[in-house]
Amino acid sequence: MTPARNDNALALALWPESINTALRAVVLVLVGTLLLALSAKINVPFWPVPMTLQTFAVMAIAAAYGSRLAVATVLAYLAEGFAGLPVFSIGAAAGPAYFLGPTAGFLIGFIPLAFIVGLVADRGLSRSIPALFAAMVLADIVVFMMGFVWLSWFAHLSTGAVGVGPERAFAGAIQPFILADLVKIALAALAVPAGWRLVDAMRSAR
Repeated sequence: MTPARNDNALALALWPESINTALRAVVLVLVGTLLLALSAKINVPFWPVPMTLQTFAVMAIAAAYGSRLAVATVLAYLAEGFAGLPVFSIGAAAGPAYFLGPTAGFLIGFIPLAFIVGLVADRGLSRSIPALFAAMVLADIVVFMMGFVWLSWFAHLSTGAVGVGPERAFAGAIQPFILADLVKIALAALAVPAGWRLVDAMRSAR
């Protein structure tokens, strides 16, 4: 099903209405998955979860695309990884087994992240820095929760020690990322309204 046109989405506002809707959606999804793959490769090695620009990329895409197209993009990206394409941060290739690794909870968390931030854009609030920032913080909390729950189980399974899972998960994959994610959220919340100002200026100049 082709996502309906969303006049509140920055990415769609850049396209002439004469262009086929299905073609526009396909191109945007492919561009989005490419950006997500590139953002995954820009990383600082951490264990058990590397620090990447993926959170920033998903939030910026969601704010620019709207909920339906953003979720479709994230699902396509995850499907690429499931199929074995080298789109994730660790290793040359992915595949089904990758989704049983330590980063699986965070990757799946990108789906509600895209929906929550995209929903704000659907409602015409992607021009508002405070609205975007608040939605992105909420969405990031959801990602952290999903990543933490999965990683707690994963760490407990790998060590076999009761109580070690949650402690290791928080110390290794939550605490070091909080400040960095706030910076990425701020940048994404600034970028999309700035894009709207550029679009408005281009329209005024016509």
